[in-house]
Formats: sequence, C-alpha cells, structure tokens
Amino acid sequence: MRHRPPPEFAMEASTATASPRSHSHPARLTGMSWTHFLNDGAANYLPGVLPAILISLNLSVALAGTIMAALLMGQALQPLVGIFADRVGGRVMVALGLAGSSLGGALVGFASGFWPLLGILMLIGISNAFFHPQALAGIRRLGGERPGTAMSIFMVGGEVGRGVWPALASWVVVQWGLGYLWLLALPALVTLPFVLHWAPRLPPRDANATPIAWRLHAGPLSRLVAFSALRSLMILSVVTYVPLMWAQGGGDLTTGASFITVMLVVGVIGNLGGGRLSDRFGRRPVLIVAMSISVIMLAAFLMAEGIWLWIVLGVLGISLFATLPLGILIAQDILPENRSLGSGMALGLANALAALGVMLLGPVAALWAPAAPLWIALGGGVVSIFLASGLPEHASAR
Repeated sequence: MRHRPPPEFAMEASTATASPRSHSHPARLTGMSWTHFLNDGAANYLPGVLPAILISLNLSVALAGTIMAALLMGQALQPLVGIFADRVGGRVMVALGLAGSSLGGALVGFASGFWPLLGILMLIGISNAFFHPQALAGIRRLGGERPGTAMSIFMVGGEVGRGVWPALASWVVVQWGLGYLWLLALPALVTLPFVLHWAPRLPPRDANATPIAWRLHAGPLSRLVAFSALRSLMILSVVTYVPLMWAQGGGDLTTGASFITVMLVVGVIGNLGGGRLSDRFGRRPVLIVAMSISVIMLAAFLMAEGIWLWIVLGVLGISLFATLPLGILIAQDILPENRSLGSGMALGLANALAALGVMLLGPVAALWAPAAPLWIALGGGVVSIFLASGLPEHASAR
C-alpha cells in the first residue's frame, strides 16, 4: 500500500506544484535575514568584550564559561517556546525576541556587578529563545522549492551578525567605554516596525491535529541534538576562549575579537554553500564531510602561528557553519507535526547543552590554559562525525 503523506505535507506539495514561483519571496527573505543579523549580533557580541568586562568587574577567568553559559542557557527554552509558537501561530514572537535581545545588549555596559550581568545575559538568552523557533519555521514558506537555500540565506544574516558585532562592540569599548554599548541597539529600534511585515504569519496548530509521534522520533532526534550540541561546543569554545588566549598572551582587545569575526563572517560561505550542496547531494554527506574538515582545522589552529591563524579560522568557520542550516532542516523533517519545536531543539536546546559544556570548561581554562578547552571540544567534534552518519536523509535529496 502506498504511503500517504501527512495533510500538511500534501497541502504544501500540491500548492508548490500548482504555483511553484508564488511561494518565493526574496524581498521578505532578505528582510528576515537582516532581522536575524540584528538579533544575533546583539545577542552574541559578548565574547568580543569579555576580557574588558572581566577586568571592569574584577572577575576571574574561571568565570568566563559561567558568564557565557548565562547568555546561552535561556536558549534551552526554545523547545517550549516552539510548542507555544506552533500552538498560537502568528509572528509577534519574532518582533518580541528582537526587541528583548537588543534591549539586553544595550544594558550589558551598565552592569554594576557579576549578578546584575548574569540577569541581563539571561534576558538576552530568553529573548533569543522567543525569536528563533517562529522565525525558523516561517523561513521555509519564503523559499519556495528550495528550502535549503532559503534557510542558508536566513542563517547568513545571523552568522554575519555574530561575526561583525564582537569586533564592532570591542571597537566601541576601546573608543568610548563599556557604557556606550547601547549604540549597537539603535539599528534594531529602526527595524522593529518592519519586522511584522517581513515575518511570515504562521497558522495556529489545530488542537485536533496529528499528535507528535515521540516514540518514532526519539532516536533520530536524540542523535541530532547530540550532534548539534557537539558542533555548538566547538563554536562556543572558539568564540569564548580564543580572545582570552590572545589577551593573556599580551594581545589587544580588538584583535582578539577580530579572530571571532574572521571565523563567523567567512563562515557565511559555508552557510550558503551548505544549503545549496544539500539541495543537490543530500544533507548527511555534507554534514559528514564538513565536520571532518572542522576537526582537522581546529587541530591545525591550535598548532598554527602568524597569518596561518587567520586562514585556518576562516576555513574552520566555513566548514562548521555549512552544517548549521542542515541540522535545522533535518529537525523540522523529523518533527513535521511541530516544526517550531524541531527548530528549537536543534538550535536552542543544543546551544544550551553546549553552554553547559563551556561553563564546565571554565575551570579547565583557569587551571591549565585557555587552549585546553579547545582540545576537549575537538574530541567532541570527532564524536559528531559518527553521529552525523546516523542522521536521517530527506527523501527529496536522495
């Protein structure tokens, strides 16, 4: 007997067949990518100014991981937010997320101590949890027949924001001080009125819709979350501990932040290339090859000197971020009954688990050196290659 797809898949397929071009919205997709740029920029510039914050508040390097974890732990709420977002539909949570991330980013420079700083960073993390599930679920509606390419374009905005903002924030701090970080929130303030026009309005999930088949999805979803967490641990370890390595070696704040910028901005090539390659060759082969290159490049970085540091970091960014849109698409395909929940688990829950790892690695960095956590993250990258080989492949990519 021929397998019948779920109603939502049948509806999407028939609509795409009838008018494939009508579902492609490049202008709105560009706007959403810009919104992602602002949100992730405001939510992720902390590593670029972390050495200055530690000095300003007289904090130990051992607390660097805890501070980063406070920023990222709020993302653990993304699966719950995803369930709620699918239940209510709409798009207002995208705007609320951008507003909260930008407000928190503006307040970082005014933190008077360790605990107020943690509270501000948790506000940023929770706002990030509001932004991503609804935005990621809606992006598929703007890409027409090329969801991989659409997801890549959207993710490019976020990765460029994560790359540019640390260097920009460090420049602001060097020029005027931590108290002027509020300047970085002004572009989001101007953009907020447009967000509700760009973001797709998602239909609310029917209370009588097909329930989530947890027993069916538990295996592949667990592998995907583990893979995404280990990949995120590599990224977060680099952005947290490389600037500290540079500062402890006598380097200046701006150059240390520029290492992050190079990895994340050059990584845009991977965001775009990963999505396009997956549309052609399938997602699983791209994941395996990209993570293998990532492990090799991180090992090379830890042994490199001079100009090679920048080159290797660029290649590392390309390979790591080629996997990011693919993991989200796989999660949405694993949970077709609730794509916002799938997005939240692949991104938010995985990042939260990686944040716990970064926090635990803080004392390791203080006891030995900031390079020690990177070697541990490299070992996690090796494990992620084997996890990638067991992830499901999307049917249309075969």
